[in-house]
Amino acid sequence: MSDVQIRMAVADDAAVILDLIKQLAEYEKALHEVACTEADILRDGFGPHALWECLIAEIDGQVIGMALFFPTWSTWTGHARLYLEDLFVTPAARGRGAGLSLLRRLSQIARERGWSCVDWQVLDWNKPAVNFYDGLGAEYRKEWWNYRLQGDALVKLAEG
Repeated sequence: MSDVQIRMAVADDAAVILDLIKQLAEYEKALHEVACTEADILRDGFGPHALWECLIAEIDGQVIGMALFFPTWSTWTGHARLYLEDLFVTPAARGRGAGLSLLRRLSQIARERGWSCVDWQVLDWNKPAVNFYDGLGAEYRKEWWNYRLQGDALVKLAEG
């Protein structure tokens, strides 16, 4: 039996959420890309117009992971979906069931809310994560490529 406890994040968790975001970015070799602040987290994650939610994983009261998520909507199915933006468990806590507990709770939330699936991305070099997701029965959707419009390209297109 896992000693991991899962709870919904509250505004007082803003600093720890930011710390976990930075730890994830460091693991993904992209810490220099993190511009997010505690103020951003408080503005967009809590309050009457929250854009996302976050599960916190703890062992003995110590935060050891998170799953930050939000709904999207599918025109094909006509149903909302849960999009998992970040799943992270601290290196020292890996192998104790936190990742599985977070994904199990996300799956429960999706079902409770009538959302049709859980979607996320993983970096191609992150073999431990890929193996973990494959072991859960998650489907790798190789026919879909990810695109992003940002920076100068976004400005150029927006300005016509």
